[in-house]
Amino acid sequence: MKKKILIWGGSVLAFLLVLVVVLFIFRSRVLQYTIERVITKVENKYPADLNIGNAEFVDWNSVVLNDISFVPHNLDTLFTTDSVYATVSFRSIFKGRIVFKRLEVRDGYLTARKNGDVTNFAFLFKKDEPEEPVDTTKGRNYGYLLNRVIETAFDNVPDQVDFTNLNASYKSPNRFIDVRMPYLRMDDGYIESQVSILADSIENNMRVRGTIDPGDYNISASLYAFDKKGIRLPYVKRKYEGEVAFDTLHLSLNNKRYKNEKLTVKGRAMVDNLVVNHAKLNDEDIVVNESAIDYVVTLGEDLFVIDSATEVRVNEAKANIYAAYESKPTKIYDLQVKTDWVKANNFFNSLPAGLFENLDGIKAQGELKYKMNFHLNMDSLDYLTFNSDLDASKDFKVVQWGYTNLEKINGSFVHTVYEYGKPVRTFNVGPSNPFYTPISQISPHLRNAILTAEDAGYYSHKGFHEEAFRQAIIKNIEEGEFARGGSTISMQLVKNVFLSRKKTVGRKVEEAIIVWLIENQNLVPKSRMFEVYLNIIEWGPDVYGAKDASRFYFGKEPSELNLNEAIFLTSIIPSPKRYRSSFDSYGNLRSHKGYYYRLIGGIMRRRGLISQEEYDNLYPNVKLYGRARDLIVTAPDAVEEDTTEYELETIDLLDF
Repeated sequence: MKKKILIWGGSVLAFLLVLVVVLFIFRSRVLQYTIERVITKVENKYPADLNIGNAEFVDWNSVVLNDISFVPHNLDTLFTTDSVYATVSFRSIFKGRIVFKRLEVRDGYLTARKNGDVTNFAFLFKKDEPEEPVDTTKGRNYGYLLNRVIETAFDNVPDQVDFTNLNASYKSPNRFIDVRMPYLRMDDGYIESQVSILADSIENNMRVRGTIDPGDYNISASLYAFDKKGIRLPYVKRKYEGEVAFDTLHLSLNNKRYKNEKLTVKGRAMVDNLVVNHAKLNDEDIVVNESAIDYVVTLGEDLFVIDSATEVRVNEAKANIYAAYESKPTKIYDLQVKTDWVKANNFFNSLPAGLFENLDGIKAQGELKYKMNFHLNMDSLDYLTFNSDLDASKDFKVVQWGYTNLEKINGSFVHTVYEYGKPVRTFNVGPSNPFYTPISQISPHLRNAILTAEDAGYYSHKGFHEEAFRQAIIKNIEEGEFARGGSTISMQLVKNVFLSRKKTVGRKVEEAIIVWLIENQNLVPKSRMFEVYLNIIEWGPDVYGAKDASRFYFGKEPSELNLNEAIFLTSIIPSPKRYRSSFDSYGNLRSHKGYYYRLIGGIMRRRGLISQEEYDNLYPNVKLYGRARDLIVTAPDAVEEDTTEYELETIDLLDF
């Protein structure tokens, strides 16, 4: 038996040797036959000519192809290269597929052109066969698609790569892109390249270094700018009206797993000296010296999840983030942010430069911890969840103010009003200003009406009213625009005293941090904050503060305001520049004000802020005097007093 096996084995070995010899002898014919088949297949599929000037073996498994071009019919040449040198894995041939062990390309040019509807590349993406019917009950599985891309890319990575002078360009009547790669080398898993990209009038010159392990789907790469301009992202300004630049970018994919039709990828990204500029974020450049993310991301059918193991670092501050989006059967959004205890100084030092001007330079002792939870089901808006908590250790304390002393509103200070970024009026907030009014000299009707309409829980909360903010989010989603803010009086005060009025993300975050510091550290008493608020808010054309408003509209002192006048002044706080829209040409309040009077008056009655008799005698009308009357009353036959009677119906309102 052993002898038979040896004989059989020897026969097989001899056959293989003969096969190898035959392949070696006829390899040139096999190569030419293969090339002809490739050319025929390509030219049958595309309206183009594939030309290969010469092809020959230089050793047992290495091939050189010269003068290659791909030319669409009656269009500009799409691709040319002088030579391609390829070494093929002998084992892969027997597996029915070709894997390159070494690949060299010299002087390659990819030139894409577009003029109107005519291009020299669009034919590559056209489908000859009719598309299969789409199953509308199933969404697109991006996890499956990305997994295919990753596996195809990694499975076809050669052991060695040496590209020299590769060029690519795209040109249309309104856009030009030019990419130049002097070299790209990969050997034993190490990658090195130099790339220059000109796009959207922005030129980036960078070097790329990294490592790759195709067997484990691992890749790590670093992009370095080798000039003082840094690396700037093109088209951000054109498409998003912003700018993004950085010095160095590190990217890695460390692990991937595809299971149950879901792809999970893990890796890391780091950016040094990131600069972001966008009008909706902030007026100035936002600079982050160091930022990083260790990510765990899962993609599936109609599913995108950033796992809670994902850690984001901004300078010295770290946070774990969980985010999820499901599109079917309904759209569901989830976002959670959580930090461990972080030293207060590390927190303030980590705030991006240029984002929070008033907080620059703050020094503090103790520790801080933050937690936020947001959940939204688009089919159940009423169940929207939003919780945000910033906690401080018992020993937390601000020991040094930076650019702005947040305690300045405890005493007299100079206040400047800005509109569209320009100062329009400056006045002192304190006794030296004749228009300044202590809170005790302002009508209780005005104080109570403002608290009822703007912030009913002002004296009980710590600067934030989460339910009001939750309702504002719901309202804005329903309206499809920013229709409601959910700001407390504390937030409005901080916005007016310390911040610009531009609705930017940076301003809202800075506003929240300042409010938290003032309220949670008891920097300013509640009554003082409300007093300052009543003395600086806008109430009309160059009208600021309760005394100025009382005289402008009614020719009286703030202490003399009656209930009707107080509710009117409260009604125009959200839009003071539209004060004239509240009146007709005779100086009478328009009918739509009736609902507002019923709403605010009804809440004040139920809370015991006014009597039933006062509510019964409440009607939406006021008598204008002074400058306001001259600006509002335009009817030639208008009289001094309107005697129109209004009947207010009692309505049931939710107490909030």
